[in-house]
Amino acid sequence: MLSSLAAPEVKSTAATGLRTAVSILDKWGATGEQGEAILRVSHSTYARAKRKDGLQSINLDRDQLTRVSFVLNMHAALRVVFDNPENLYGFMRMPNHNAFFYGRSPLDVMSTGDFVAVYETFRRIDALRSSQW
Repeated sequence: MLSSLAAPEVKSTAATGLRTAVSILDKWGATGEQGEAILRVSHSTYARAKRKDGLQSINLDRDQLTRVSFVLNMHAALRVVFDNPENLYGFMRMPNHNAFFYGRSPLDVMSTGDFVAVYETFRRIDALRSSQW
């Protein structure tokens, strides 16, 4: 758990997680604005993470760390479900007609930036691992 790490390790782990989440969002086809809303980070922080520089001193709060974790875990779940890159990276942009999404893509739902929308999307994507959806 991040809270048990010393301050430099927390910042390094947070920076690595953020860079990875931004890279995944980019592969999903998220715009900068969508990624910023999903992760609840500023435009400058998102841009630095995308460039992979200047994040040594990053401070993310618990909400932001949780959002990063959701993106990483959704990607992990999709890697279990899909073998081909088109679905692995394209699924999040595909319209979804299940009750929660009502024809919107998972990326569109999460792009509202609402924590519950990000969490509920995570829950549904994670359930795909067990074929419970």
